[in-house]
Amino acid sequence: MAVNLASPAGICVSVACDKVAQALAIAKHSEQDADVIEIRLDSLSHPEIEPFVNNLAKPLLFTNRPEWEGGAFKGTEAARIRLLLEAVQHDCALVDLELKTAPELRDEMLDVLLKHPQTGLIISWHDFSGTTSSLELDEILLQQMESGAHIGKIVTTAKDYKDVLRVLNLQIIAAENNFPLIAFCMGQIGMISRLATTKLGGYMTYGASAEGKETAPGQIPVSAIRKMLTRLNHAD
Repeated sequence: MAVNLASPAGICVSVACDKVAQALAIAKHSEQDADVIEIRLDSLSHPEIEPFVNNLAKPLLFTNRPEWEGGAFKGTEAARIRLLLEAVQHDCALVDLELKTAPELRDEMLDVLLKHPQTGLIISWHDFSGTTSSLELDEILLQQMESGAHIGKIVTTAKDYKDVLRVLNLQIIAAENNFPLIAFCMGQIGMISRLATTKLGGYMTYGASAEGKETAPGQIPVSAIRKMLTRLNHAD
């Protein structure tokens, strides 16, 4: 199932497990609250694509995060990208590719995507140590807009409220350029941004399938996000 790139996608539930069967069970249970389900291929000991595309009804995002960007994939870059290309060939809704990925591998992905227009490409950038300056964040966003991405993703770690404001402010530039952007902060201080981004033009926020199943610091269970958004929407 594809997603609409022209309007926000809502809540993405991130699923990271060692076994395919366990990940599939959690994903199926999460479909009641999720708008999109992210399958973290880097967490699977024997990653597969077909069990998820054949058994889940919600739009699927496949991510294969390398160790050098906070993920668990330890293999070669060619092997890492090969799994994402397989997901594209199954016409999944979205794939996530890091901005720091080698240009030739990104070009290979873009070539395959031309034959599979149903799949959208997220070009992502994560900082697990802090939040850089506004100038550098603006440059990262510009690189994403020029990369061939359908959607950008910039996620940092907030040390104070000013970090949160700098990241959320990126939505202004993204909106001026009609560029869908996922932007929020990790960590306890950044938790508010995971909710606020949905009301400030953010394309998507990420939640955990349940308490204790977080795939990133500060991730909130999807059921809690859904309840809070419902209350905010009723307050409008």
